[in-house]
Amino acid sequence: MEAIIFTGIQGTGKSTFFKERFADTHVRINLDMLRTRYRETVLLHTLIQIKQRFVVDNTNPTAEERARYIVPAREAGFRIIGYYFQSRLKDALLRNALREAKQRIPDAGVRGTAGRLQIPTWSEGYDELYYVRIAGKGRFTVNPWADPKPGTPP
Repeated sequence: MEAIIFTGIQGTGKSTFFKERFADTHVRINLDMLRTRYRETVLLHTLIQIKQRFVVDNTNPTAEERARYIVPAREAGFRIIGYYFQSRLKDALLRNALREAKQRIPDAGVRGTAGRLQIPTWSEGYDELYYVRIAGKGRFTVNPWADPKPGTPP
């Protein structure tokens, strides 16, 4: 049983990464699709109850927000795997501007998420933690988290 938690500002490739790596094996929890925290909570608890692998494909910028998924999944015996997506504001704003209008996030929203972003740490309860970069041409580079200083990406 795996609970995968994505962290990164909008426009960093999280949804594309999900589609490429996990769409065939994990259920996607995404607040944009579910629209309310109530629906999200019901789905989360259902997946935990039936022991179904899932990916939380939200920005999850703070440790507190990530705990909403980590704590119940850990209590149910899930392995907790985190993916932090390199979150350079300038690059994310550029990619966001290239999205179709209905998928575009207002720049203020992206900036707001960037301002609240807390780098994941092992102390949150991860069993595995990875650092993801967009490598260009629709490709990703994924590296195990090498944590030289607590809270800093590799």
